[in-house]
Amino acid sequence: MNRSAIIGISALLLLSACGTTPGQRALSGGAIGAGGGAIIGALAGSPAIGAAIGGGLGAAAGAVTTPNQIDLGNM
Repeated sequence: MNRSAIIGISALLLLSACGTTPGQRALSGGAIGAGGGAIIGALAGSPAIGAAIGGGLGAAAGAVTTPNQIDLGNM
């Protein structure tokens, strides 16, 4: 795994706990999905398409979840 992939994955993990309202979760989910999709898309040859698909799916998942469905434990 190259250095940029490790940095990208680390950033995604740090951002994964962001958001208490549906809008905040949609934004952070979209950003996390876009980042992950771009990494996977880069490995497959099309980072832009991967980012678009990942961002859309991440935003949708963030928008439909509630704080009760995501238990991050005591932080």
